[in-house]
Amino acid sequence: MDKVTKTEIEAAAFRRMLKHLDENKQVQNIDLMNLAGFCRNCLSKWYRSAAEDKGIAMDYEAAREIIYGIPYGDWKKAHQTDATESQLKQFDNRRNS
Repeated sequence: MDKVTKTEIEAAAFRRMLKHLDENKQVQNIDLMNLAGFCRNCLSKWYRSAAEDKGIAMDYEAAREIIYGIPYGDWKKAHQTDATESQLKQFDNRRNS
């Protein structure tokens, strides 16, 4: 597989993952962190870092808007719930392992 085709396939898979996350807003970031070790905010940081690696200045909020599809504050108000004690305990256990 040539490099351009590989990049196109990776980009398509990334867009599909963002669409999947958007269609499953009930899955909270803490759930993602507890199960997979990354969340939408991590993706935002990675996106920003990749842009900067290419010489493109991007702030964290701009990267978040790309990942969330809307400004993060709006997404948070509409979709984010408070983490349960159980979720927080699982997060702490994972982080301290």
